[in-house]
Amino acid sequence: MKPHAFVAMPFGNKKNSDGVLIDFNLVYSTYIKPAVEAAGLEVFRADKEQRAGEIREDMFQELLLADMVVVDLSIDNPNVWYELGVRHALRARGVVLVCGGEAPRAFDVYTDRKLRYRMKGDRPDPETLEEDRQSLTDMVTATMESWHGRKISPVYNLMPNLKEPDWKSLRIGSVTEFWEKHEKWEARIALARRDGNIGDILVLAGESPVAAFRAEAWIRAGKELLKVKHFDFALELLEKGLEIEPLNITGLREKGTCMERLALQGKPGYTLERTRSHYEHVLKNYPNDAETWALLGRVEKDAWCASWKREGSPPERMREEATWEDALLKKAIECYREGFCRDPKHYYSGINALTLMNLHQHLAGQEMYTSEMSTLAGAVRFAAQCEKDANQIFWAKGTLGDIEVLLGTPDSVVNAYKEGIATNRSDWFALDSCRQQLQLLQTLGFKPENVDAGIATFDRAIDKIEPPKLRWQPGKVFLFSGHMVDHPDRKVPRFPSEKVPLAAAKIAEALDALAAGPEDLALTQGACGADLLFTEACQARGVNVYWHQPFEEPVFVNKSVVHIDEAWRQRYWDAREKISNGPVAAPDRLGPLPAGVEESYAYERCNLWLLYTALSYGIEKVHFICLWNGEGGDGPGGTGHMYNEVNNRTARVTRINTEEL
Repeated sequence: MKPHAFVAMPFGNKKNSDGVLIDFNLVYSTYIKPAVEAAGLEVFRADKEQRAGEIREDMFQELLLADMVVVDLSIDNPNVWYELGVRHALRARGVVLVCGGEAPRAFDVYTDRKLRYRMKGDRPDPETLEEDRQSLTDMVTATMESWHGRKISPVYNLMPNLKEPDWKSLRIGSVTEFWEKHEKWEARIALARRDGNIGDILVLAGESPVAAFRAEAWIRAGKELLKVKHFDFALELLEKGLEIEPLNITGLREKGTCMERLALQGKPGYTLERTRSHYEHVLKNYPNDAETWALLGRVEKDAWCASWKREGSPPERMREEATWEDALLKKAIECYREGFCRDPKHYYSGINALTLMNLHQHLAGQEMYTSEMSTLAGAVRFAAQCEKDANQIFWAKGTLGDIEVLLGTPDSVVNAYKEGIATNRSDWFALDSCRQQLQLLQTLGFKPENVDAGIATFDRAIDKIEPPKLRWQPGKVFLFSGHMVDHPDRKVPRFPSEKVPLAAAKIAEALDALAAGPEDLALTQGACGADLLFTEACQARGVNVYWHQPFEEPVFVNKSVVHIDEAWRQRYWDAREKISNGPVAAPDRLGPLPAGVEESYAYERCNLWLLYTALSYGIEKVHFICLWNGEGGDGPGGTGHMYNEVNNRTARVTRINTEEL
């Protein structure tokens, strides 16, 4: 959705320093509002808020959350100056200053650029109004585009170590404008996360009320994609969130994880060295963040493992190489140890440091860490025993089991791990994660009796539960968009009914060229004409078809199926019967259209929904097929819109030109 702009200015008729009366309501309605809207922002002024209550609460919330604040300094109005000061204190950027007539000389903003608009009598000069509006539009656009450049606020300029406040922590309880929107929106996001509908999250992210919400949504979507190992797309979304909130620690951590995974996959341009540099940069801003230290430790550990793990290499050879590469192992130990020293509650970094110290002693036969290992073991044990978060109890118990592997007996290992398993019997992934760590120790021949006892304990637990059923992963994903059949009254033909058989043959030919079959997925809307031809061709080849529609089904059928010819109704229902889950409607999954947008946005929204859903299966799987004449559509959200969106992401496009049928 559009970024949000707040206007701080006088209301009604006020005199300037020369005694000239200015109609500020006209300034707002004829100059500021249209200019800012032309820059693509939604505009709000505090006097437009009709709720009863304390107007300052609305104003404070706007000054914190708005993407842009436009301030009119034409007169020495104390309220406006106060609001400008509050914005400067809360946010480092996102302020544009305007004035009618002579610019103010206040020392604190004397050097700041102020955009002047020309006046005639009590209102903006009609002869120069269009030019002045364009200047304001250009300035707002430039300010938004340079969001992460020079800090505009003199407060943040002069205090470089000052951090902007977390917007959620400053919620004002009686203000409902933002938070009612946010809560409804967040509930939709949570539902999409629960059901694994990543495409839904991505659409909702673009519809969040203000940038602060969008950043959170992009980062959340990136985390979900990371879980299903779509690292390229996850990284793209995390970076979108970080464009808005560059210091978001969650986004920075997850970005590093994506970079690390892409490096391990051998993705061009990604290396463990680049990931290491990323985490080192994060630690300059968050030197006490134990989680980031642990993530850097994992990079060093991965580098160590990569130096000796070779498929097919005998265990003796791998142990010899692991010992030889002890310098890399020590780097990993140092990172994990630093994380635990920075935060002694962070037992994850502590147990990793302790485990790798023990491995170093086992492999190298050196006792350089002996003096601190017993102390570290006690500290880690105490930290794990103090865990109170119910969601982390399994990992705390698992850490206690890991300590027994290092220091205990086979019996104590079994008993400790059994206590952990008892808190989380059904989480296959968690159990398997613990088992994989033990397999590393097994490969290196570390305390085989203890390690084997631990592996056997997890094997027994894992054997009792079904492996998780992952979301079905298609071989290829066919995304389709195309013209509806022309209405008989259409003046300039685009896709006349006599071309339907030719179009059907071309669509079938395109699917055959891509070897479409039962292992693949097809996504479209199901409208009369091209969508239904594509659906029928996919179903004839056994391709799984999903329909995503912009409206509830009865509305969609009336708008997009039978408005041309009733004959298409039967074709629609014949195809629908073969779609196992039926069509899904945007209002049901994404909620109603955001306030203030035209109904026509529903078509653009559905295009993005289809595209994001396709991309959530992996960019490399997506093939876009379209039936398109190459021209603009009859309204927003047509095939041209989809074509342009797809072209920004993948070159796998098959276009069938209706002009050439």
